[in-house]
Amino acid sequence: MNGIEFSAIITFALLGSVGHCIGMCGGFIVTYTTAKIKPHHSKTQSAFYHFLYNAGRVVSYTLLGALFGYFGSLWDISPLARAIMFAVAGVMMILMGLSFAGKLKFLNSIEVPITRYSWFKKIFMAQLTSATPMSFFILGLLNGFFPCGLVYTMLVTATTTQSALLGAAVMAVFGLFTVPTLFSFAYIVGLFSQTKFRSVMIQLAAVTVIAFGGWTLMKAWMQFDYWLNTPAEKKEAPADMKCGAAMKCAPGKCGMGKCGAQ
Repeated sequence: MNGIEFSAIITFALLGSVGHCIGMCGGFIVTYTTAKIKPHHSKTQSAFYHFLYNAGRVVSYTLLGALFGYFGSLWDISPLARAIMFAVAGVMMILMGLSFAGKLKFLNSIEVPITRYSWFKKIFMAQLTSATPMSFFILGLLNGFFPCGLVYTMLVTATTTQSALLGAAVMAVFGLFTVPTLFSFAYIVGLFSQTKFRSVMIQLAAVTVIAFGGWTLMKAWMQFDYWLNTPAEKKEAPADMKCGAAMKCAPGKCGMGKCGAQ
């Protein structure tokens, strides 16, 4: 991962949260806000409760990122496998962008409502009726496990890092940069619900997500081209993952914290 890739993730999160997260999580936020935050609570208290909720979401994303990054580290992901994973992520992004733009119903087909399950309803209602600050954090944790196309895409990216630490970083950055939109939503619902403003932001998000998808497909092609045109004995350590001369690596593990001194 480099600065450009993290910048792309930040843009993806900021615009995707306006274009999609408000619709996906907005009802959840309105529910806990109206049920748990009372008129006598000060603005500081309210802000703290919303902070706890968003902190819970980010923690969930970070844990998922670490888990998927760790899974990726358990096997050698060849350039071909990496190309396939980038291709899947890129196609998903383009389909999501088209869905944002109203051209497809792709998101509806991959985001199964988790709220219909009895175990979730039981935990949710227990936290919704709780008066403790920790209940806001737990609600955020629950929200972090909602089926979400944006999260799926970022988890594929986390897996390709082949590192629990980098996978966690990918999802933490993604989660942190969805916070401004959802934190603000709790205070300025009227602005986000205005048809013209929301429509413009959704279209902007659609273009950005499609562009990000195209860039990810380009990365897939670069990995595939490397796999196709590199002799078999050199495929173990792609050029962008080589270690220094004084280091040696397990096959395919360079750059991921797997190197050891000669």
